[in-house]
Amino acid sequence: MGSFSIWHWLIVLVIVVLVFGTKKLGNIGKDLGSAVKGFKDGIKDGETPAAKSEDKPVETDKR
Repeated sequence: MGSFSIWHWLIVLVIVVLVFGTKKLGNIGKDLGSAVKGFKDGIKDGETPAAKSEDKPVETDKR
């Protein structure tokens, strides 16, 4: 009773397509993909300066 079969998921998919339409669903998917890509690029940009600063040796004043 707690699990859904493939037929339940197909019926839900058909209802979603009928309510939103394929064009709107395509736009939502495209927007979501670009948001994920932008997030990944932001993560990569955030890691680059930290990696460069770790490569430089720290100078200590030994007197």
